Amino acid sequence: MSSQRSEILIPPAIGGETRQLPRQARQITIIGANGAGKSRFMDEMIALCGRRAYVLSALSASFPEQEPSDMAGSVDELYRRATERMRYMRPDALSQLDKLSYMLFADELEAMLDFKESLSEKNAPRRPAPTRLDRVKELWKEIFPGSSIKRDKGTLMFATTAGNDLVPINRLSQGEKTVLYYASAVLYAMQNAVVFIDSPSLFLHPSIIGNFWNAIERLRPDCTFVYNSVDVDFVQSRTSNTCIWIKSYDSAQRAWDYQVMEETPLTEELFLEVAGSRRPVLFIEGDSRHSIDAKLYSLVFPDWTVRPLGSCNKVIETTRTFNDLKYMHQLRSRGIVDRDRRTEQEVDYLRRKEILVPDVAEVENIFLMPGVISVMARRRGKSPSKVLDKVKMEVLRMFKHQADSQALQHVRHRVKREVECKIDARFTCITALETHLKTLVFKLQPRKHYNTLRKEFSRMIEEKDYEGILRVFNHKPMLPNCGIHQLLNFRTKEDYISGVLTALAEKSDDAKKLRNTVRHCFRVDNESCIEETQKATQKETQKTT
Repeated sequence: MSSQRSEILIPPAIGGETRQLPRQARQITIIGANGAGKSRFMDEMIALCGRRAYVLSALSASFPEQEPSDMAGSVDELYRRATERMRYMRPDALSQLDKLSYMLFADELEAMLDFKESLSEKNAPRRPAPTRLDRVKELWKEIFPGSSIKRDKGTLMFATTAGNDLVPINRLSQGEKTVLYYASAVLYAMQNAVVFIDSPSLFLHPSIIGNFWNAIERLRPDCTFVYNSVDVDFVQSRTSNTCIWIKSYDSAQRAWDYQVMEETPLTEELFLEVAGSRRPVLFIEGDSRHSIDAKLYSLVFPDWTVRPLGSCNKVIETTRTFNDLKYMHQLRSRGIVDRDRRTEQEVDYLRRKEILVPDVAEVENIFLMPGVISVMARRRGKSPSKVLDKVKMEVLRMFKHQADSQALQHVRHRVKREVECKIDARFTCITALETHLKTLVFKLQPRKHYNTLRKEFSRMIEEKDYEGILRVFNHKPMLPNCGIHQLLNFRTKEDYISGVLTALAEKSDDAKKLRNTVRHCFRVDNESCIEETQKATQKETQKTT
């Protein structure tokens, strides 16, 4: 399907000011306090989108409809047209969910008949193309491992983890009906549709919300998704989110006081809601707008609630405090901080305190790891070994040129930390403090540490220790200047980063390889850091569904 999306109009602000969404926006979430006018705002957006609007809501999808929608392109309208076109299709469906199941079966029959007719043609396909029902079944297995959708006597039947008997749609839990409804309905949206979802977390277990909506968005990469939600976990789960914060509504002007934010706002009030989540918490550096940490780690650790806090010191302190208060919330928490210029002793100490530290200097270096480059090169039709060799050569050249200054920065970091510790000693008088300060240079031995680092850096350069260089080289321009985005035919380094994030969001072997590469960087191979979480959430999901 085409990925070209035209501009989406949004209602006027109070005072008549015209505001626009970022042209690349694909995830749009309307947030705000109850009574602020969010629902009216979404209704106005629907009207402005015209025939591109595709409105879905699980609230009434499984119940008989009093007044079916006559909106062009709606599920009800599609069903009416399908019964006129395919006279054999049952016309007695009462709910949107029933209508979708009838349409899935009718499409399945049409596909089989088309395939049968094509067998007599030259170069006929050997097997039928995947149908909408095939895609729904695949998503169902992804969201509910161990469950499956069967066809039995012209109806959809479901094998669930709750037992071996097949059950019909009307015996599914409300959460299962919701998954089936959205998975089926989104496949019938018109091309380049703007899909409007009210209360996307309604009826869904918290443990599956993020992964479920990622899977739904993957089904229709041509569409834009607009959500109306007050669920902080859901809002934070959208990794490329544009938020429209509705503050108030002026009925006289038929206009809103609102703000468009290309970030997910995390206020102190929202942070307090972390304790209401059933998932463990991962505190990280940076923020949603100016850093890539939140987007990357949300995809690498999908079973954790990721919360950006800004500085590394705040991450360390918050993780410690949160774990000290575990008796109040029963949640596990960890932190992630950049390695920067920390010594091995500092890194070991942090890891013992539940702070994950990568084996690269900073988050940007993760995108230069051999495992990441190899996957991305293959996806772009390039030779992984050739691309990696060129990147290594350029990184080595930059590191060789800056080895002296890098060693100096490492020593400066070490001296600063040690001075902070040594200066805290108690002194009986100012003379004792002055004497102590005069002897510090001999105690700290900065030149000795500098010479040791220069020797180690020279070894890395001589042996072309690329991974060792990534571990110690703090240099923000390294990612754009090494040429990785040009080598892979990306326009900018931001496009390259987006390409990696897009691959991570997929349900594919590439996503698994990328995820394992990054986890390995944090020394959490085989998903060891989320193993307990998965068991707990699977048990909770089974109870709910």
